[in-house]
Amino acid sequence: MSSYVFSPAPVVSVPVLGRSERFPVHRVYCVGRNYEEHAREMGGSGREPPFFFMKPADAVVVFGAGETGPWPYPDRTANLHHEIELVVAIGKGGRNIPAVDAPQHVYGYAVGLDMTRRDLQNEMKKQGRPWCIAKGFDASAPIGPITPVEQAAGVEQAAIWLRVNGAERQRSNVAQLIWSVAETIAHLSTAWALQPGDLIYTGTPAGVGAVQRGDTLEGGVDGLSALRLCVR
Repeated sequence: MSSYVFSPAPVVSVPVLGRSERFPVHRVYCVGRNYEEHAREMGGSGREPPFFFMKPADAVVVFGAGETGPWPYPDRTANLHHEIELVVAIGKGGRNIPAVDAPQHVYGYAVGLDMTRRDLQNEMKKQGRPWCIAKGFDASAPIGPITPVEQAAGVEQAAIWLRVNGAERQRSNVAQLIWSVAETIAHLSTAWALQPGDLIYTGTPAGVGAVQRGDTLEGGVDGLSALRLCVR
């Protein structure tokens, strides 16, 4: 039996609707600029090849169904942005997965937020440096419960939306993804061997903007459990 110099961190996991078992998180992948209008507002255009970045597994912070939990405003930013996203939970791994086979690898779906220190991201872009500090900070990946795929029929044609203090900021439809869920899985699996427990944040629609301490965020994808948090 192995011993360690200190106790290992607990496994990060997400609740699954209707099940007592939880979904253990392996890696967190994110797709950049995957809605056309958001791509334009961020300076891109058209159906550019997908690109990916990652967040640490322990950046995931879970908010249960029907609850409004506190979320900590991070240090070193004065321009913190919300990005509402459909999250795909991978239940079967693989490499070089054809898009036609990708649905077989999906365990379920959830609603997530890719919180972004936009001022730090913009500064890193100007300097030509990686922007992990803008995307992969502590608690930067809020997520709601996972809905198993068999209970999430129609999710790829569902409305996706975000309200801040009751005012709508983002609204689109998952069908407007530049790269569909299946295409995203296919592309991603050419660069990494996907594993059970991987989460894929599939991109955000237009309308990203700043939030402040005291703001309440509510986001959803129709048919999935909504995500609610209060910035502290």
